[in-house]
Amino acid sequence: MQESEVLATLIGDIYDAALDTALWCSALGKTREFVGGYAAALYAKNTLSKTCDVAYEDGRIGPYYTRLYLEKYARLDPSTTGQFLAEIGELINTENLIAYDEFLETRFYKEWMQPQGLVDLASTVLDKSPTAAAMFVVVRHERDGLVDDEMRRRLRLVVPHLRRGVLVGRVIDLKTAAASRFADTLDGISAGMFLVAANGAIVHANASGNALLASGDVLRAVNGRLIASDSEADQALQEVFAAAANGDPAVGVRGIAQSLAAHPDGERYVAHVMPLTSGARRQAGKHYAAVAVVIAHKVGFQMPSAPEAIAKFYKLTPSELRILLAIVQVGGVPETAEALGVAESTVKTHLRRLFDKTGSNRQADLVKLIAGFSSPLSQSHP
Repeated sequence: MQESEVLATLIGDIYDAALDTALWCSALGKTREFVGGYAAALYAKNTLSKTCDVAYEDGRIGPYYTRLYLEKYARLDPSTTGQFLAEIGELINTENLIAYDEFLETRFYKEWMQPQGLVDLASTVLDKSPTAAAMFVVVRHERDGLVDDEMRRRLRLVVPHLRRGVLVGRVIDLKTAAASRFADTLDGISAGMFLVAANGAIVHANASGNALLASGDVLRAVNGRLIASDSEADQALQEVFAAAANGDPAVGVRGIAQSLAAHPDGERYVAHVMPLTSGARRQAGKHYAAVAVVIAHKVGFQMPSAPEAIAKFYKLTPSELRILLAIVQVGGVPETAEALGVAESTVKTHLRRLFDKTGSNRQADLVKLIAGFSSPLSQSHP
């Protein structure tokens, strides 16, 4: 099969999994094969405690090492801090986060990756709030080498659909405990999600979607139908809904993106329309009388977490931010080195750079710096 045919089938599998969660493991396995990885997973991480919940994985990492990661090594994983700093949809691998020679000296590599023959990882943030992030990761085996340009190219083809698949999954009732924890990670997102019939009738809307309808600035409900406030955008949406009902090839399994009118506060919105045309999606369409899924969200700015704001303000590297957070949470240099699984000399080197960049002289100053960026109010998304 040509790459385009394989990709089209894979995209369909991803969206099918969004509506039937039992299919996620298979979809992740096919994704891993397509991009050239050893194992793949969807998981959620807490930005403060660095704890992790695996929602779905393809079964290549056995239960023993999965349990070890969740119970111990998620906190030692040097990629975590860099992942929290990454933009949604941005591809990152080990060399983007930490010098590879330094990575090879970490306890995470020596005790968790090396025994499995793993040498690298590529990941992307699918969605995040100031306190949590939902992520996709693919790990590489030593027989395949480090993440390369071909793997990055293929990941860029797949990642947007993984993200939409995860968002669509929020519309559907997630049944397993792990999936519920994963879904909780996305509660703060501002995306409105709708299941719509061929005539635009709203079959289902999530809380954010109902909030958009209530404001009426970019989307409205008129006689139960989803209407864009901008007439040109609305005409385009209605045409897509009709095409989705007829299985129009122009819509395809990828779906399309439609720009919506600007919100009065200046924020721009875009709607992604994905047809319910195949596999589990067709069955869901019959059940819900829906022909398409609509995801409407803001384009652009997202409120950063305190660590993210600090890193941007002082231009810290992921490694420097990792040391900063560990110094604040754990204590002195020996304790930080032990907690992160790196040499004390490495901690001291990064600490000197932190002092230079922040204008601090003592570790106590760094604690005050962190406190100064932390808001006493919980941040939320509209």
